[in-house]
Amino acid sequence: MEKPATAQATTRPRLGFLGVGWIGRHRMEAIVETGAVEVAAIADTSSEMIAEAVKLAPDAEVVSNLDQLLASGVDGVVIATPSAQHAEQSIRALAAGAAVFCQKPLGRTAGEVEAVVDAARAADRLLAVDLSYRFTEGMRQIRDLVRSGELGDIYAVDLVFHNAYGPDKPWFYDPQLSGGGCVMDLGVHLVDLALWAMDFPQVADVSGKLFSGGAPLGNAKDKVEDYAVATVGLDTGAAVQLACSWRLQAGCDAIISASFYGTNGGAALKNVDGSFYDFTAERYRGTARETLATPPDAWGGRAAADWAQRLAAGQRFDPAAAKLIDVARVLDRIYGR
Repeated sequence: MEKPATAQATTRPRLGFLGVGWIGRHRMEAIVETGAVEVAAIADTSSEMIAEAVKLAPDAEVVSNLDQLLASGVDGVVIATPSAQHAEQSIRALAAGAAVFCQKPLGRTAGEVEAVVDAARAADRLLAVDLSYRFTEGMRQIRDLVRSGELGDIYAVDLVFHNAYGPDKPWFYDPQLSGGGCVMDLGVHLVDLALWAMDFPQVADVSGKLFSGGAPLGNAKDKVEDYAVATVGLDTGAAVQLACSWRLQAGCDAIISASFYGTNGGAALKNVDGSFYDFTAERYRGTARETLATPPDAWGGRAAADWAQRLAAGQRFDPAAAKLIDVARVLDRIYGR
């Protein structure tokens, strides 16, 4: 007597990758390493990028665009295209029945982000965004300290992300294509880390100052900010302060930190020697400090791998995706929208 077919139990989700530049290929590699999914199709406007991506997935079909990607019958789409395309491409993929993992920002405005989340909910498909700093070992431990109450009542959060280089693609500097400058590119991570670590309290007030080339940005419509400071007041009474920039003369490649101060102590994530990738995390008690995490920590692809594994486990719409709208609303208010 023949055994019942088990193909359904062993079939892995088939993924399409839209945009396979450096970040797209890095996330592809992390997803492939999980073994949980199959890379079925790849699309990019650059033949050079396609050639590099095919090295990671030699059996994948090479197609020209999102329509062809979806027509190949993929179960999920990984999107790493310019920001202006994220919301529209995500909505199209979700409407076609595919789960979505998208680079940040999911949308240029809170309205765009909300439309994507609504599409994911309507399609009952898994949606996630590459908010990768959540997946550093240091931030995981800090989040646990904050949420457990071990640090007491959090009353101050200081966040910094200075990138001494700035993006190398022209579309980043076009507000219509990018939605904004360093706040949209780097500030989104900072706002997300603060709200996520504190389990998304309500935001009471937001103020911000934006600069371009050392001068206030004002109402300029043809350029984006390269330096920004903002304060976010929470209904808990806590004050969140953030600063971010491109091409700041900071004396090193990058300055990145997320510090949380409570009535019973503090904790901070900080990059090491200007690195974009190496972080330490410490817990503070008065003038004493305790190390929570040190390099090495291969965190960069964990958000993508987590999404792929959840998709393979059969997860559908995750209500936590609605919190992406909260982050986007804070960015809107920093921009005065």
